[in-house]
Amino acid sequence: MIIFRKSIILAGILFVSVVGVQAQKRTTRQTREEYIERYKSIAIGDMERYGIPASITLAQGILESDSGNSRLSVQSNNHFGIKCKRNWKGARVYHDDDAKGECFRSYPSVEESYRDHAEFLDQSPRYDSLFAYSSTDYKSWARGLKAAGYATAPDYAQRLIRIIEENQLYLLDRPNGSRLYASRKRVSGKHGRAGIGKAASGAAIDPDNYRVTVNAHNGYNVYTANGVHYVLAKAGDTFETIGKQFRVSARNLRKFNDLTDGQSQPLKDMPVYIERKKRRWTGDTAIHVCRAGETLYTVGQIYGIRSRSLAKMNRSYAGDAALPAGLEIRIK
Repeated sequence: MIIFRKSIILAGILFVSVVGVQAQKRTTRQTREEYIERYKSIAIGDMERYGIPASITLAQGILESDSGNSRLSVQSNNHFGIKCKRNWKGARVYHDDDAKGECFRSYPSVEESYRDHAEFLDQSPRYDSLFAYSSTDYKSWARGLKAAGYATAPDYAQRLIRIIEENQLYLLDRPNGSRLYASRKRVSGKHGRAGIGKAASGAAIDPDNYRVTVNAHNGYNVYTANGVHYVLAKAGDTFETIGKQFRVSARNLRKFNDLTDGQSQPLKDMPVYIERKKRRWTGDTAIHVCRAGETLYTVGQIYGIRSRSLAKMNRSYAGDAALPAGLEIRIK
């Protein structure tokens, strides 16, 4: 009887201990450092593809999701506080923000939240002006986000900048950013920031040399992918009219965009490269995961890679053949 009672007591102690451990796991907060380590590679990938500074993406994620601990981020994987808007067709949740019960986007994974954040900035006209700034100019990006109305907090830009500088996230915006960030403890704050001011101050574009940086010219926003500059065609544009604005012959524009002289004119919002694309991706990412309807040509236009080079790296697929959704292809 005594042995039986002892067994019950021991079992009760073990049960309480297990429940206590499980509760502790559920309530343990993710630290800012853990958040950065978990998602920095996604932020770098978005920077390479879209031109959004990795430091800005991570700082927004940290601020908007409380380092992945907020109720909205835990329940719906929404790390950027993006509301439904009229064109949102995905899942949704309702959360009190500026008003009670506002509609927010819900995602199947945090990765989808990051992708939607990049596309939200890239495709929303109100944020077009941000892409005139270098991906190393995090201060202009922070101020531009606030000016464009991303958040209502009056000190939103200052809070982003503070997060970036306190955690040295600006290191991720540079070439080999992952390596620089990993070795940041061996780099003093002063040394680690060397060159930031110079990069920002050199952001103005020379109209006769579009290889300097990203900016606007004659009504066109000049973007960069893979270090190669391009514009988005407007309704009614031709290679001749675009070439005239940028002092490039229509024939060369077609070559830059892997087209022949007899092929059609650019469609509205089509990327038109104004210099020669590269043979391979120069960023850290080595693989592209295809979406439905993509071809080697359209992938090359996204990344600034020549169609012929992509075809050589992926010999099983033709340049104009539709690629299966989810297929992984080489880009370097």
